[in-house]
Amino acid sequence: MKQPFKFLPPSLPTIIKVSIISGLMNVSLASHAKTVETLIESPASEVESEHKEQRKFTLPKPMFDELMKSMVLVESGTFDMGSDSPLARNRERPVRQITLDAFYIGKYELTQDLFEQIMGWNNSFFACDKCPVNNISWLNMLLFIERLNSATGKEFSLPTEAQWAYAAKGGNKSQDYQYSGSNDINDVAWYADNARHKSYPVGLKKPNELGLYDMTGNLWEFCLDDMSRKAYTFTESHNPFIGDKKNLKRKAMKVIRGGGYEFSATENLLFMRDGATNNVRMADIGFRLALSKK
Repeated sequence: MKQPFKFLPPSLPTIIKVSIISGLMNVSLASHAKTVETLIESPASEVESEHKEQRKFTLPKPMFDELMKSMVLVESGTFDMGSDSPLARNRERPVRQITLDAFYIGKYELTQDLFEQIMGWNNSFFACDKCPVNNISWLNMLLFIERLNSATGKEFSLPTEAQWAYAAKGGNKSQDYQYSGSNDINDVAWYADNARHKSYPVGLKKPNELGLYDMTGNLWEFCLDDMSRKAYTFTESHNPFIGDKKNLKRKAMKVIRGGGYEFSATENLLFMRDGATNNVRMADIGFRLALSKK
């Protein structure tokens, strides 16, 4: 029969050795913690943190000059926003008169070279310098504009939906076309019947009455406004905007306008509007810049 195991108390030399080892470990850990604390509070860390806060964004003069030349003045005026067409949905009704102050808007959808210059990255599908930037969210666009403004000293923004609609119709030079610049969509747009499932470099089709390109087709374009299916029933008629300018970064559905390369001629009609959440990224959604005249 096996004898029960007898527990023997540790000898004094053993206790002393364990105490010494334990003490050394505590000293080592305390020293390591002090080292980490020193590193965290070191001037080098402070410099790195300060560097991030003071990061500067730049735009080479040739790119800045090209950008400013591409901003088209849209004179102030009054226009009919919305449609009573049998093809119009409730979100595009009723027609209402809107008055806008003068503003500038981009001649082209924002291109990938400019976006990458400011942001340092480009995840667009159909990559090329003069192709419209895509596969970015509305929030990415907002960050780009903040950095662009820092680099240029200007106050660019996304256009409001009313600004976009007025410019797409041709402003005070409007000929009341079905599409932006023509009644024949093939003149002015890349859409489902001619685009072969992709977007194209900006400015290849004919411009509209103001000299703006791709306001119909190619990419849908985000606007500043929140998307509301009842937007056109609201009473504000002077420089209307739907949203919260003091809290733009909250999650929200945003207006997209202009149609896109995967959509039919009917879906590209000038009055058509839709929406997408401000964190979604799509290959067929981009944007163009606006700038106050003030």
